[in-house]
This record gives sequence, C-alpha cells and structure tokens, in this order.
Amino acid sequence: MPFARPTVVFSKCLGFAACRYNGATIIEAGIESLKPHFDLVTACPEAEIGLGVPRDPVRLVRTPDGVRLLQPATGRDVTEAMADFAQSFLSGLWRVDGFLLKASSPSCGTRDVKVYPSAAKVPALGQRTSGAFGGAVLGHYPLLPVEDEGRLQNFDLRHHFLTRVFALASLREVAGKGKMKDLVAFHTANKLLLMAYHQEELHRLGRIVANAQKRSAEQLFADYREGFTRALSQAPRRTSHTNVLLHGLGYFSERLGREEKGFFLETLEAYRAKRVPLSACLLVLRSFVVRFEEGYLASQTYFSPYPDELVSVSDSGKGRAMR
Repeated sequence: MPFARPTVVFSKCLGFAACRYNGATIIEAGIESLKPHFDLVTACPEAEIGLGVPRDPVRLVRTPDGVRLLQPATGRDVTEAMADFAQSFLSGLWRVDGFLLKASSPSCGTRDVKVYPSAAKVPALGQRTSGAFGGAVLGHYPLLPVEDEGRLQNFDLRHHFLTRVFALASLREVAGKGKMKDLVAFHTANKLLLMAYHQEELHRLGRIVANAQKRSAEQLFADYREGFTRALSQAPRRTSHTNVLLHGLGYFSERLGREEKGFFLETLEAYRAKRVPLSACLLVLRSFVVRFEEGYLASQTYFSPYPDELVSVSDSGKGRAMR
C-alpha cells in the first residue's frame, strides 16, 4: 500500500552536514535507511546561534539562576540565544510529524544529557535532563514522536517511533482533504492499531466520528487528531499486542489446521517470553490474511504500519527493554 511521507525534523549532524562541535558528522546505517521515506527538515541549533564549526563545546551548568547553556572555554552564556532560536524555529514549522535528534547533546538531546555543577573541568552531576533545544521541542510538541538516534537502535523504540510518524502523516493527509468519508476510512483502518495502543481512545474517537454532525469540520479533525496523537503517545504493553494478535487469529481459527494454529501460538508465546520481536507474529498473521483474502484485516494498518523495507529486528541491546 502507498504510505504518506512523514515530515521529520533531524539534527543536521546526523549525516546531513559536518556541523558537530569538532567539525564531524555522524553516519549511521539505520538512520540513513529512513531518509528516503521522509520529507526532511534539518537544524543545527548551535551553528544557527552563531557558535561556528568547529567550536568550543557547550554544556548544561546548574547555577543559582537554574540550568544554563554555557561555553566554558569562552565564558559565553547562550541560554537566551538558544531559547530564541528554538521559539523561532518551532513556531515556523508549518507541518511536522516527528523529530529525530542527536543523543546526549547539550542542545539537541531529548533525555540523559549531563548537567555540570560549574563550567570548570569537574565531573557531571547525577542529574540528567533534556538539552536546551530538545527540551523546547518536548515542551512545544508534547505528544509528537521525539527520539534520538541512539534510542532508535532499540527495535521496540524504532517500531513505536515509525508507527507513530507514519500514522500521523497519514492522518495529516486525510485532514488536508477535509472529507468525512476519508476520516471514516482512516478510523476503520486503524481500529486494531488503536486497540493495541489505547482502547479507551479507540472508543472515544469512534464516538467523535459517529457524531461528526455535532462539530464543525475544522473542529472535528482537530479533535480527532488530538485524541489520535495522544492515543499513540505511549507504546503498547506486550499484553495489549498479544490480545490484538489473538483477536486477529480469531478470524481464521476455524480455517486453520491444528499445526498451523499451533505454530502461530508458539510464535506468540515466544514473543510473550521476549525471544522474538513483534514483527515475527505480525508476519505469520499477515500470511493468513493473504491466504484467506480477509479484506478487513488486510486493510488494518496494525499489520503494516510503515514500509516493509524499514522493518528490522537488529537491536543494540541497549535502551528500554521490550514490553
């Protein structure tokens, strides 16, 4: 099926330009594979506020006035300059479906950024936080997918991120058309996805669609997008995926042989035991969908939430454990 192209903001140092503090760039195969599928917007906040390339490093420093973004070698405080850039850049984005930023950066980091007790050469504090620009992104877009390239090496986090950005891009296209029939089709195609992510929101969004006449078209799409984005903001638990997969199996339980059904249940148990990824179960169930020409399930984005060529089970072994 054709996929909408998500608009994603990348840190410019992630393979776009040699703009890191030391004049380097970062080339990572997993990130490079994503780029052909996205509409790309890039930014290097430190270069944008005039720090130059290469430049003396900046760091987050706890002061009596709060955490500041300082350049120890020069004594410059660029906190306000970064805040001004972030406000200007983020308010100027006319469309965006997600962010992929540089891990651990004092400007772009989204979490786990070191905070220091002073600008001197001293160990970092135990506190970790988001970078000056990354924190602004999280504050400005609290429900959008925001990740860093390090965490995206974890396949659960990658699946969650890709599912969200492609779903939000598709909804953005639907909203752009402004036709009720397209929103109904979108909601129908995403029922199993919503069942996995947030069953309460699934029912609430269903009521929004069913009572469309009570809202203006503009308010209808705005309310649906807000609820849909919120529904996808937290990754489903393993038990939620298991329930959806068993629900899908129910469409074929009378048509499968004992060994076929047993194989799927064994694969599902391996997923529950964290021995195989979710994609293994999805592929087996999708084979049943194709074999039995089950139209409703074939239309469900849950089984193919993003292009197949982006499916990967490689994993760094770091980051959040599979749920």
